[in-house]
Amino acid sequence: MPLLIVRYLLLYMEPVMLEIGDALVSLDVIEKEFICNLEACLGACCIEGDAGAPLEEEERQKLKDILPVIWDDLLPAAQSVIREQGVAYIDQEGDVVTSIVNGKDCVFTCYGANGMCYCAIEKAYKEGRIDFYKPISCHLYPIRTKKYSGFTAVNYNRWKICKAAEVLGRKEGVKVYQFLKEPLIRKFGEVWYNELCEVAIEYERQKAQDD
Repeated sequence: MPLLIVRYLLLYMEPVMLEIGDALVSLDVIEKEFICNLEACLGACCIEGDAGAPLEEEERQKLKDILPVIWDDLLPAAQSVIREQGVAYIDQEGDVVTSIVNGKDCVFTCYGANGMCYCAIEKAYKEGRIDFYKPISCHLYPIRTKKYSGFTAVNYNRWKICKAAEVLGRKEGVKVYQFLKEPLIRKFGEVWYNELCEVAIEYERQKAQDD
């Protein structure tokens, strides 16, 4: 068990974050329930918002490398944007993010016959045409990570378009960190994820005792 399981506010004795390796994890990650419900939201997270998906620097180069393979899958408007500014840009917060169409749609968003959004990158990966699944920020959503000096913040980003996912998660009893096992391991490693699970179980045990 990690030396530091939960940081406490001494005045109120309320847990505020979990320290796992060099990451500080919001309690929402282990307390809230979540299962993506694409039939309800139709992939709205790919087309809502005012900026593209955050990218790590190596991911920007990877998107450039795979662009010829997925080019014909992209919408004409997305192709036009990419020709003008490339696969990514710097947003107002200074972060590298995927380029967007009409001020909101990710350029890698495509649509199925039923109006459901899908990721052209993920589609090509599943078809065996490329070896890159999709940006880790997309894979991790609704978790958002932010790198600071000495640690990485790991937070659950609640958004009204994901309300159906919260309802489904509560129905099935699946926590955010459980639903996002694969991308969390991809980001932080299996040892880190197993430690998170141990801490989550211990936290719930202590919480039950206090109740």
